[in-house]
Amino acid sequence: MTGDTVECFNCGRPNPGWAQVCRSCGVPLVAARSASAPTGPFPTDQASLISMGAAIAAVLVAVLLGFLLSSMSPSTPTVGFATPTPSPRASISLRPSASAVGSVPAAPVETPVPTPALPGTLTFGTALDQTTRTVTAPTSEFTPQSGGFAHSIAFPAAYGADTISEEVAMVAADGTETIVQSRQAGTFAANPAATVIGLSAPIGGLYADWGVGTFVMRVYRGEEKVAEGTFTLNP
Repeated sequence: MTGDTVECFNCGRPNPGWAQVCRSCGVPLVAARSASAPTGPFPTDQASLISMGAAIAAVLVAVLLGFLLSSMSPSTPTVGFATPTPSPRASISLRPSASAVGSVPAAPVETPVPTPALPGTLTFGTALDQTTRTVTAPTSEFTPQSGGFAHSIAFPAAYGADTISEEVAMVAADGTETIVQSRQAGTFAANPAATVIGLSAPIGGLYADWGVGTFVMRVYRGEEKVAEGTFTLNP
């Protein structure tokens, strides 16, 4: 179609622009002219309207899907510009604590092992009952004026041996011991059926032989220690 002629949509022959029908085939040209060129600012033909409707529908569907997806997905955290609060940091000190300076590990405490009880009980005194063989004036402190030195060993049952041995040691201040009477020198006859064995000696002889100090006496029945006791010879 040109500015002065109109082509027939049926036969294609050109016709004057003022022609109402085709001069060749007689087909009306007014309908073709109105269909081929819209007269208003918006298209009104069916094909254009369908295309526009499809485009608008696609836009609406995209918007709806975007809204649904945004409501289902977790929201993005809002980034603010507030000054962050500083988190506390563990402080590291290069100086040792007061408790660690000069501390000494505590020594392990040793549980003392209880000493088995001896079968005999040793008692010291200044005199001895000749019938019961027990001391009559019990004491562990002696002087040269004490008159005598006696001791007795009591057993819960018959002694059961015919000899008894006594070892005497002087105990120094630091705990060391010096034997002043050996077991061989202090062996005496004993009554096996007796439950009490008593012995006595002049006090002067002990001072002459042992001197003054603290002493420990250990009593043996064969190789078994049956009694033990401590006494002091004072000046």
